[in-house]
Amino acid sequence: MIQINLAVGQTLPVELQDFKTRRWGMSTMDTTAASSIRRDETVPVALLLAFTGGYLDAYTWIVHGVMANAQTANLVLLWVHGSVGDWAKALHFVPPILAFAVGIVVASWLRRAAGERAIAISILLEILLLVVIAVLHNRLPDLAGTLGISFVAAVQSAVFTRVEGVPYSSVMITGNMRQAIEGVFAVASGDGALRPSGVFAVLCITFGLGAALGAFATKQIPDLALGVPVIALLVVLLRCESAGDEASP
Repeated sequence: MIQINLAVGQTLPVELQDFKTRRWGMSTMDTTAASSIRRDETVPVALLLAFTGGYLDAYTWIVHGVMANAQTANLVLLWVHGSVGDWAKALHFVPPILAFAVGIVVASWLRRAAGERAIAISILLEILLLVVIAVLHNRLPDLAGTLGISFVAAVQSAVFTRVEGVPYSSVMITGNMRQAIEGVFAVASGDGALRPSGVFAVLCITFGLGAALGAFATKQIPDLALGVPVIALLVVLLRCESAGDEASP
C-alpha cells in the first residue's frame, strides 16, 4: 500500500489525481460532482438551456426557414443553393451566420470585462432580446427573428460551456450525443461510470423536447411563443444567482 503524507492545504499532484480517477473508475464528471460545482454548471441549468436551445431552433426554422443555433446547417444550405446559382436563397442564410459570429465576440468580451457577473448579464441580455424580438416580430420579422435569435444562441453557447465541469453544448446535440455514446461504450467496457453518459443522453432528449414544444407553440400561439424560453431563462437566472451551496444540483 502506498502512503502519501501531505501538509495541510496541499493537494495531490495531477498525475496522482489521474491515477485516483482511473483506480476507482471515476469520470471527470463524477469527481467534479463530488466536489464543488458552480451553479451555472449544474445539471438543471444545463437542461433548461438545452430546452431553450431546441425550442429556439424550431421557432426560427418554422418562422424564418433558418437555424438559430446550427450554423453548420446554415452554411451547408448556403452553399447548396449557391452551387446551383440560386444566390437569392443562398444569401438568406448569411445573416444568421454573421449574427452568431457577432454574438460570440460580444460574449467573449463580456467574459473578460464582467468576470463572474458575465453569466447573469448574459442571461438578462438573452431575455431582453427575446422580449424585443417578440414585440418587433410583426413589424420586422426577418430582422428581429433571424438576427436576434442567432445572436442569443451565440451568447448562450459561449457563456455556458460546461456541465459539472465537462464541456457540452446547450444549442446543438452533436457533441452531447457523442459524449453519451462514448460513455455507454465505456460503461459496457467496464472502464467508466454511468452518470456522465446519462447526463448527456438526457441533454439530447431535453433538446428534442424543447424543439417539439417550440414547433407546437410556434404554430398554435405564434405571438406568445417566445414567452416559453423567456420563462426558462428566468429560472436559469434565479438558479445561478440564488444564495446557497454551490454544490447543490
